[in-house]
Amino acid sequence: MRLKTNTLKAAALLLSASAILSSGCGNGTTKDPDEIAPVDSTQTTILNVNGEIFSIPSPIQTAFLIKNSGAPYSKDILNAASKSSQYSTNFSKALNLGIYGADLGYVTIYDQTQDAIGYLNSAKKLADELGVSGAFDTKLLERFQKNLGTKDSMLGLVGTAYRSSDAYLKNNDRSDVSGLVLAGGWIETLYFATNVYKTKPNEDVKHRIAEQKSSLQSLIKLLTPYYSQPEYTEFIDNLNDLSTVFDGVEFQYKYEKPTTDADKKVTTINSKTEVKITPEQIESITLKIKSIRSQVVG
Repeated sequence: MRLKTNTLKAAALLLSASAILSSGCGNGTTKDPDEIAPVDSTQTTILNVNGEIFSIPSPIQTAFLIKNSGAPYSKDILNAASKSSQYSTNFSKALNLGIYGADLGYVTIYDQTQDAIGYLNSAKKLADELGVSGAFDTKLLERFQKNLGTKDSMLGLVGTAYRSSDAYLKNNDRSDVSGLVLAGGWIETLYFATNVYKTKPNEDVKHRIAEQKSSLQSLIKLLTPYYSQPEYTEFIDNLNDLSTVFDGVEFQYKYEKPTTDADKKVTTINSKTEVKITPEQIESITLKIKSIRSQVVG
């Protein structure tokens, strides 16, 4: 499964979106190889698809949002780490590497350290089989275990692994694989959000669900070049069906004059974007993303 496309630029930030890649540290200084990058819980991934710019909230951003909503930890919404051995094709391995990346971010944010080890090992297994084994080497696993209980360090270490995976995929023109990893992470986090909203309705989570309308359009554009491949056809058709459900979701921009504090030289933007999404639409999105995910995880 080797396909070439000009969406390679989109793959550049792919694994940061599909898993829990924290922000980079490009300040021009030489860094200690054991130094762990800080985690930015507000990070949004920017994609360049055929010259068009899109933003997709990262799974770690969504996981923080879910935890902050007061929703309790639920292992039931995760893909079992033990299922990693059942994925036999590159297509299913790449999608589920994205799924496990999102799961790993979720369990780490909820301080579930033993579960985190299981998901890290599952991600390593799939990465090895996809040919990016160097990203999850023995040294990284040892560092991860030494930092159990230190959430920011754990997240930073996994970010290091996914940055290494991303670099390998870019350098070897495997944007088909990287696009699927992104898709898997996106599916899993939307699945998280819809499950949480069903049990604990929250305006922030509702807004996060609604804003996936534009993220889904970006994802479909990224994967469409592979539509003729049999495994992709049904998958992209399902994403298009989900996009149809999102068609009725509306955003209204309300302009409010900004305010300026001359003494502090600070200007505050007061304009807001309001979301119009009905309970029926959320229910339809919930059912469709559940169906798509079920096909992915098996």
